[in-house]
Amino acid sequence: MNPSPLSLIVMGVSGCGKSTMAAALGERLGLDMVDGDDLHLPESVAKMRSGIALQDADRWPWLDRIGEYLSQPHAQGRVVACSALKRAYRDRIREQAGDVCFVFLDGDFELIQKRMHQRVGHYMQPGLLDSQFRTLEKPQADETDVICLPITEPVQDMVAKALAALQARTSSPLHPAL
Repeated sequence: MNPSPLSLIVMGVSGCGKSTMAAALGERLGLDMVDGDDLHLPESVAKMRSGIALQDADRWPWLDRIGEYLSQPHAQGRVVACSALKRAYRDRIREQAGDVCFVFLDGDFELIQKRMHQRVGHYMQPGLLDSQFRTLEKPQADETDVICLPITEPVQDMVAKALAALQARTSSPLHPAL
């Protein structure tokens, strides 16, 4: 019997390294990777580009698209970079996607703010970081499908820790490279 496809969400506030980490995990595990930013409605992107924080009404359709993407049939699995800041957002994705694992990239405001100021060409304005941290509901212990990683380590170390945690959750090998 083949193991079920792996569905991952790399989550955290803007600027924490979600896209980098999701791409690295996708490459290591042979998973298709999508940046959740690419699934936002144009109106939402325009708001963020203008420095306007999104509200829940802006996020629900986006979260539904992410859940639908993860629930589509796929052989190996998929990974999505998505903020998933509130538990209700993670629950919405869980409802749509079914069996999903979240990788939470946890970092402090000052470090992430510094990273955001170094980014070039991203529509998410650094001034919105305050609203991201106000919205963030860090995963709690009862969210057993979440792996928490500090962003102070090099990406390759974070990937290794995520892979080890994922492997510990399954009885079958995740990837021949492991």
